[in-house]
Amino acid sequence: MRAVVFEEFGGPEVLRTEDVTEPHAGPGQTRVRVRAAGVNPIDFKVRRGWTKGFIDVTFPATPGLEVAGVVDEVGEGSEFAVGDEVVGWSTTGSYAEHALVGNVVRKPSGVSWEQAVGLPVAGETAQRVLDELQLKDGETLLLHGAAGAVGSIAAQLAKTTGATVIGTASPANHDFLRSLGVIPVAYGEGLVDRIREVAPQGIDAVFDTAGQGGLKESIELRGDTDRIITIADFAAQELGVAASMGSSGTPEEIAAGLTNQLQAAAAGNLQVRIAQTFALADAAKAQELSESGHARGKVVVLP
Repeated sequence: MRAVVFEEFGGPEVLRTEDVTEPHAGPGQTRVRVRAAGVNPIDFKVRRGWTKGFIDVTFPATPGLEVAGVVDEVGEGSEFAVGDEVVGWSTTGSYAEHALVGNVVRKPSGVSWEQAVGLPVAGETAQRVLDELQLKDGETLLLHGAAGAVGSIAAQLAKTTGATVIGTASPANHDFLRSLGVIPVAYGEGLVDRIREVAPQGIDAVFDTAGQGGLKESIELRGDTDRIITIADFAAQELGVAASMGSSGTPEEIAAGLTNQLQAAAAGNLQVRIAQTFALADAAKAQELSESGHARGKVVVLP
């Protein structure tokens, strides 16, 4: 089968597409023919070797956590059948024509492959951090990176709680944010004043999905570091800001959350914004876009 592999840490140039031995489903395992693979910041961080001690890598390695595909092989005891359409997490890397899967759920027919694969990581992350912030009806959330994959999902979930959402983004994304009911604010110098102008009542909580500055301004707006959480800024520890880097939920809880979000997407109540799709051979370009921090939504590889 064709798959993306890398055999050393480095930039996007270490990724290449090769013929590799395809995995097979053993007892209790499920294999899919991959229809879409989600691209996440963790992919380039692993590729660069920044996650040593946290995520172990055995070379040659195939990137990709998120997978959506059709079950094409099952081992004894698998809960799925050949032909089932599923979405969730891969255990062998999803930038490939075939992958073994871990925690997956059935994909509703009304959700495209690209939309489906945009939910496992972004949806879980968004809901987890909003829960940690304990956002409530009537409060105001400042959301950094609101137009990205996690940010756009978080904005919609936050709105369902009755919160007012102020989202930082480049001006090109402001109309999109308005369509979600978000008050858009541009990045850059004068950010604190612009936010105070649209939120004279103050900011109750801050969710940073971008990791590209904004924490110091958030502390100034809040008056302290309470109820500020980042998922991407390495300066968090020195600033005394909480970082949320992984789920503490059980597999069953995570699967239930994904199922609920897929059903919301199928009903048209949750938008999954796709920034761009790439062929398997262009996975390096997909990761470059993800690493730039300027993707307007979810980056997807289509094997």
